[in-house]
Amino acid sequence: MTTAHIFIATSLDGFIARPDGNIDWLLQRDDPNEDHGYSSFIADKDMIVMGRGCYEKVLTFGAWPYELPVLVLSEQLADAPVPEALQGKVRFSRLAPKEAMAKLAGENVRRIYVDGGQLVQSFLRDGLISDMVITTVPVLIGAGRPLFGALAQDIDLQLVSSYSFPSGLVQSTYRLAP
Repeated sequence: MTTAHIFIATSLDGFIARPDGNIDWLLQRDDPNEDHGYSSFIADKDMIVMGRGCYEKVLTFGAWPYELPVLVLSEQLADAPVPEALQGKVRFSRLAPKEAMAKLAGENVRRIYVDGGQLVQSFLRDGLISDMVITTVPVLIGAGRPLFGALAQDIDLQLVSSYSFPSGLVQSTYRLAP
């Protein structure tokens, strides 16, 4: 069985990016002296699954930052060719989250990192997320792209741990309640 896991940062008012996708508010507060646990989080993952918006943002960073294979779920990109520099690193698909999980299970992919606000919301709505590591940045940006969206029903969570960093970031790990 393939399981899906989240590691993401949000402003205190619940946004993962400004309305234009800018994450300057996050990058300005990244303290290189603090280990926020990404390396240990990603160590047991087989693949990264992200949405188009997240993929396009990552492309602006310059060098491709991921060693793991990346699956981009996007209707718009599904028929587009993968850029030459990303051949063998990235693939595009129009599959919905449940179908993507089934396909990945058939490929022996066991643990995936899900990234991107709309995709996280889709995976949550479909009940596909096992746990979430959410780092809250102590800043209010007022508007932007929300981490969470509308839900048909409540999603109960169990707090596994919470840690406050000297920089003021607060990282909480939640498991989705059965």
